[in-house]
Amino acid sequence: MADASVATEGKAMSGGTPFHDAEAKRKVANRLKRAQGQLAAVIDAVESEAGCREVVQQLSAVSKAIDRAGFLIISTALRECLTDPDGGAEEQREELEKLFLTLA
Repeated sequence: MADASVATEGKAMSGGTPFHDAEAKRKVANRLKRAQGQLAAVIDAVESEAGCREVVQQLSAVSKAIDRAGFLIISTALRECLTDPDGGAEEQREELEKLFLTLA
């Protein structure tokens, strides 16, 4: 599987806000790689006919890791948007708000 954990590398996010914060990008990638590992554990648990509790706990961990990555992406974009008010910040804030609500 190709590492698509951070599709924003070198590209603008859909709201037009580039992902400039290297530390945030590293954190997002790490969270998504952790989720990828947890998803592999879910698949293994299902294939090995593990108990319902184990499978659901692993699914919960995957979901939480993905949600946290999404919120980190949005919070980073909001910070960047607010520090550059001349770059169409109002439109970007509205789109980021919509993205935030899709995760909530």
